[in-house]
Amino acid sequence: MTLQDRRRIAAGLAEGRSYAEIARRLDRPTSTISREVGRNGGPGDYRPERAHQATARRARRGTPARPAEPQDHTVVEVEEGAVEMAIAMGLPRMTARVLIGLWLSEDGRLTAAELSRGLKVSPASISMAVGYLTRQGLIRRERDPQRRRDIYVVDDDAWYRSTVISARQTLAAAEITKAAGRTLGLDSPVGRRLARGGAFLERISLDALASAERWHDLPP
Repeated sequence: MTLQDRRRIAAGLAEGRSYAEIARRLDRPTSTISREVGRNGGPGDYRPERAHQATARRARRGTPARPAEPQDHTVVEVEEGAVEMAIAMGLPRMTARVLIGLWLSEDGRLTAAELSRGLKVSPASISMAVGYLTRQGLIRRERDPQRRRDIYVVDDDAWYRSTVISARQTLAAAEITKAAGRTLGLDSPVGRRLARGGAFLERISLDALASAERWHDLPP
């Protein structure tokens, strides 16, 4: 691997790109990228020049590179897959990284500064992401009065809160849609279309709310 390739890897990591995306850009297997990063400091401490020099030293000694620890590799694979899943569900990349970072943290509790350091991004990026996630109920904010800082928490009720918030938003949209249909008249094609769509959204959202309550305390 050339120094230019390693610089492109570092640039991709700084942009928050997944190993799979970086691999596609370099036309290499994803496993090659994860192995390269894992044995040269990990995603948070990868330096292309240092990695290039270390590879040259290993080649001169004729010794193979020490592979990444299996547990680290497993965590990386889980994290990459979870981030890609969250993006596919509609979350912006940075928001997805913050959410998954919290989900995979030891106790599900991190400050904005810890998130910023861990993801190697600016505090402003973290602020935007946690604002969105809080509004959607996927995380909650706690205040640390002693150190005057916010702590962001993901807990067992996260999916319940998020489902309820989403269903209530859909229910509000259903009411507006139904009212528009009645205003335009159920005897017109547009009025009927809106009324039917509103009725569908209303039924779906009510079912979601009822299901959330029913399964709120579902054991793992």
